[in-house]
Amino acid sequence: MADSLTGLGEEKEKEKEDKERDTKTNNAEQNKQKEGVNETLGLHEKNGGTRGEKGNLSDLSLIRFITTELTRGYFLEHNEAKYTERRERVYTCLRIPKELEKLMTFGFFLCLDTFLYVFTLLPLRVILALLRVITVPCCGLGGSRLLQPAQVCDVLKGFIMVLCYSMMSYVDYAMMYHLIRGQSVIKLYIIYNMLEVADRLFSSFGQDILDALYWTATEPKEKKRAPIGVIPHFLMAVLYVFLHALLIMVQATTLNVAFNSHNKSLLTIMMSNNFVEIKGSVFKKFEKNNLFQMSNSDIKERFTNYILLLIVCLRNMEQFSWNPDHFWVLFPDVLMVITSEVAVDVVKHAFITKFNDISADVYGEYRASLAFDLVSSRQKNAYTDYSDSVSRRMGFIPLPLALLLVRVVTSSVKIQGSLSFMCVLLFYLGMITLKVLNSIVLLGTSCMFVKEAKMEEKLFDPPPSVSSSRANSRANRAKNAQATPQQEITSDKAGVSPASGISLLTDKPESASSTILKSDSDTFLTTLDEDEEDKVINTDTGLEEDGLKLRTPKKDLLEIDRFTICGNRID
Repeated sequence: MADSLTGLGEEKEKEKEDKERDTKTNNAEQNKQKEGVNETLGLHEKNGGTRGEKGNLSDLSLIRFITTELTRGYFLEHNEAKYTERRERVYTCLRIPKELEKLMTFGFFLCLDTFLYVFTLLPLRVILALLRVITVPCCGLGGSRLLQPAQVCDVLKGFIMVLCYSMMSYVDYAMMYHLIRGQSVIKLYIIYNMLEVADRLFSSFGQDILDALYWTATEPKEKKRAPIGVIPHFLMAVLYVFLHALLIMVQATTLNVAFNSHNKSLLTIMMSNNFVEIKGSVFKKFEKNNLFQMSNSDIKERFTNYILLLIVCLRNMEQFSWNPDHFWVLFPDVLMVITSEVAVDVVKHAFITKFNDISADVYGEYRASLAFDLVSSRQKNAYTDYSDSVSRRMGFIPLPLALLLVRVVTSSVKIQGSLSFMCVLLFYLGMITLKVLNSIVLLGTSCMFVKEAKMEEKLFDPPPSVSSSRANSRANRAKNAQATPQQEITSDKAGVSPASGISLLTDKPESASSTILKSDSDTFLTTLDEDEEDKVINTDTGLEEDGLKLRTPKKDLLEIDRFTICGNRID
């Protein structure tokens, strides 16, 4: 016992000695800092007090000041956290181009897969559905369902394309070109901007029209039918696709006029419009969901611009009798359009992530969310076609763009003779091959992204119903409404003000960080926003405190199912 007591006494003495040494070193550092400040203050006082004295003393004080300025130093490690954060921001900005282009490349091939589906597999699916309509009654299979819901949607898409193409055949492209070319430069610039806004508005509302048509046509009989029948919905869909295709046609014609202008002033003004987009989006507050919407719209915009450039090249090559030399005349302008688009996207996303303190890893989450759509559409319990899923996610509706491309190709390329038909058949088989290979590669890559994001369990979740989502939102609103009076009552009973309660939470960072809340809809996000990091639980009262105000739960990336024109604005 005596040995143990002596050992404890020696340990306590050692601890006291260590504490005394630490206090001595801290006091010494503080004394050095005070001496430096006193020297500086003394220098100023000395300078002020020697104004009336001899010149040699003033010269000495000036020399001392100069030598102090030349030899003084500072240590960046005293504020290590600040400089480390600044360095990480620089590294994030340098990573943005690579991560963004990965997302853009993946999204481009998703749009390409959806676009090729309209030309390759959709006609074959429509033919198979029509054959089923003819053969099922003849075989006496009256008890079975005539067409599956997916086949009904395919037949409707095919009929919409045929009717709209017949309507587009009456539109004179040459007359439209000369009508637009006769306008002044400033008018064409305004027209092009108006067309871009109108295209976004059409895209945001067009998929709703098509979804309403598909659901009205395939809705079960035991459910309550819609007040408007299938035929009015079908006519609305035909009108929408025709008007949207006509809008894109005017947009392509305006771009063609800019390419063919002599001084290229219109093309320069139109390209400068991309840099105005930086001003409109960089200095706004963005969260992850808003940045995801903007990234999807950028993917859709880039793919649409590529198709517009293809249409412009086809029209110009037709006018010059398919002379290959003329293509190299157009190539610098095409390269300028593509380069400006890529540069604007990189600069815009780099500064948005910098100002909003968003990590570059978020683009990997966006890529995994897009991959989840592709994988889930291949499941047996899939509730939507993949092309429709991409349309809802990105606002990219392939029917109007495909209709316009078919109209331009059929008017630019003349098919005569059996050899021409053989070339068309070979081209069609090549498109089918490209579609199949692209789908296989995308499916394998998407499965890899889903596994990396650990989202396999969500593939087997049932789709959320309208009633359940409404009930959850009402429950969350009721919970948030009841939280504020309870917090006031408990704070009054405890005699602690809300501000002091918040300070108590900040005094315990370890316990607060261990109780960060995550809603069910945010389980997919691997990195938390600052607003989510501020949401903690008061361990004493068991109540939820969300900073100074309560916030509604954020949406999951998988719940953002349509492109909105104001998706990147936060009021």
